[in-house]
Amino acid sequence: MTKINENILPLTGSQAVAEAMRQINPGVVAMYPITPQTPIVETFAKYHADGLVDTEIIRVESEHSAMSAVLGASASGVRAMTATSSNGLELMHEVVAATPGMRLPIVMPIVNRAVSSPINIHCDHSDSMACRDLGWIQIFSETAQEAYENTLLALRLSEKCLFPSMVMQDGFITSHSVENVEIFSDSKIKKFIGQYNPKNPLLNIDKPVTYGPLELPDYYFETKYQEAEGFECIIDEYTKIGKELSEITGSKYPLFEGYKIKDAEVILIVLSSSAGTVKEVVEKYRKEGKKVGVLKPKLFRPFPYKEIYKAISHAKVVGVMDRSMARGAFPPLASDIKIAINTYKEGKNIPDVVSHIFGLGGRDLFKKDVEIIFDNLLNNKYNITKIDYIGVRK
Repeated sequence: MTKINENILPLTGSQAVAEAMRQINPGVVAMYPITPQTPIVETFAKYHADGLVDTEIIRVESEHSAMSAVLGASASGVRAMTATSSNGLELMHEVVAATPGMRLPIVMPIVNRAVSSPINIHCDHSDSMACRDLGWIQIFSETAQEAYENTLLALRLSEKCLFPSMVMQDGFITSHSVENVEIFSDSKIKKFIGQYNPKNPLLNIDKPVTYGPLELPDYYFETKYQEAEGFECIIDEYTKIGKELSEITGSKYPLFEGYKIKDAEVILIVLSSSAGTVKEVVEKYRKEGKKVGVLKPKLFRPFPYKEIYKAISHAKVVGVMDRSMARGAFPPLASDIKIAINTYKEGKNIPDVVSHIFGLGGRDLFKKDVEIIFDNLLNNKYNITKIDYIGVRK
């Protein structure tokens, strides 16, 4: 489908997300600044000052308070959003963990940044990976355009399935880099978003409800089981809502993006902005007759195990590039790919999975680094029992 050029603006990833928030016009936005997320709430605050939104803005004293404020607002029956990064996400962890159990459709843009210590303000995925199994939908964005559109998609998805969403973009690499971003008309986006009709608002005195009660062993397990059951609808709804949004944007919203993977013997799997670097190397190697490709997961939680397995099952070897660590274990993305292959494997061909860690603390990923990975995999110079650290001084 051809994109419809309605309004193309030079925007950073942060400004693009703020544009999505302006079009959503949430009932409540709680704000606390943290690098590199700060421009999101700064830009949205300017929209508020200019009268472009009528959101109730709450300027709080910490990220823990920000998440607490939007939890209360969402439970009360309004659309509520906040945004954060890194240690801010860790500080609000207690409330982040509580939110899915209350089935609150909060949307929280995350600008990925390394977690202390040592202190580092640059990009890796340690912050959101620490929350990956708490019950939040997680969507990763390669570009500012994707961050904008994913924020809109996440809102509908959260409100349909009643789970909160995180929409990720890479700190500084995406959040502070200016790109051409197509902003679609307010009327079309507002029609797509629709009127918010909360399921069980706390302030409906005609139908009193309880949020976050004490549950002892006789009920707690059933509640968590119902959460797990509810999460199963997300993959199908993501696809359905994506098709609806596609009618406006002309974009496609697959669970993952495959680039030249159909006949690839070697496939690299990587999240977010680094996929662009890998694509350039794929182009070069394809011209040299080397059958390589790259797969970029977009919906990370829930993880589309079966769908990704089908896309990579023909490969001889799959290299997984994680921008985060898991001390004493394989890193998150590599672990999920190993699970996908071991769970759904069919036939005689079972791809090897080779784990790589790169880019911690904002360390740049160069094309030469990707070439080394591809060369090692193409020439069988790898060890599936080890993690290969890329671009680090040893």
